[in-house]
Amino acid sequence: MKNGIKQLAQQEVLPRFRHVDASTKADGSVLTEADTEMQKATEAFLNEHWPQFTFLGEESSAQEQKDALASNNGCWILDPVDGTSNFASDIPVYSVSLALIIQGDVKLGMVYDPDRDELFAARKGQGAELNDRALIAQTTKTELKKCIGLVDFKRLQAPLSTELVLKPPYASQRSIGSVALDWCWVAAGRGQLYCHGAQNIWDYAAGWLILNEAGGKSATLTGETVLVSEVVKRSAVAATTPALFDDWFQILQDYQHAN
Repeated sequence: MKNGIKQLAQQEVLPRFRHVDASTKADGSVLTEADTEMQKATEAFLNEHWPQFTFLGEESSAQEQKDALASNNGCWILDPVDGTSNFASDIPVYSVSLALIIQGDVKLGMVYDPDRDELFAARKGQGAELNDRALIAQTTKTELKKCIGLVDFKRLQAPLSTELVLKPPYASQRSIGSVALDWCWVAAGRGQLYCHGAQNIWDYAAGWLILNEAGGKSATLTGETVLVSEVVKRSAVAATTPALFDDWFQILQDYQHAN
């Protein structure tokens, strides 16, 4: 499975980087040939080896996505190029994200970064790994003021966004442009805090499992579990350790209700 996805990404995505023919979808997001060809190739690969599961890709129609998730047998969730805007702008921060959801629960997730040849993966209840080595979410940083925050301001509402700008609780902030890698980088301790206002299931499903299995902690901005087996946008708050999460979540709650 892992080698198959890597090979497809190396065939369909990596050679098209810096040779991009991009268009704009109805919602304003960017679409490239790499998105469409990677989705076609992955769907064919999955159908050949696991025909019992349905398939949902970011580039599938809304009705196809809804029908796929309605299956009780299990559904593959694919983002063929997560970080397409980066990809189309020659910024080497993008990934392929694949998850398997069965009866509303993510059982398997993998996120592959072709540019760095890094494969993050997890199975429910069996831990997470990075390039076949155990991935354990840990950091020496125990205070928010010493952490790096991966924060997507574009999708956050005031007063939260304003308060984070005026009173940043962290040492530094980044927005890398790939939701799937956001989750994985927090799991790897490259950034210790995370906040995003609206992401789709194909963006977060695999990364969410990887962070959870690595030992990190997450929730929505309202304290619910991030994962829902629906095509609806979800906010996300996460941290490398549960202790950092508790402090980070409380700050975000305070900032959301600032006068």
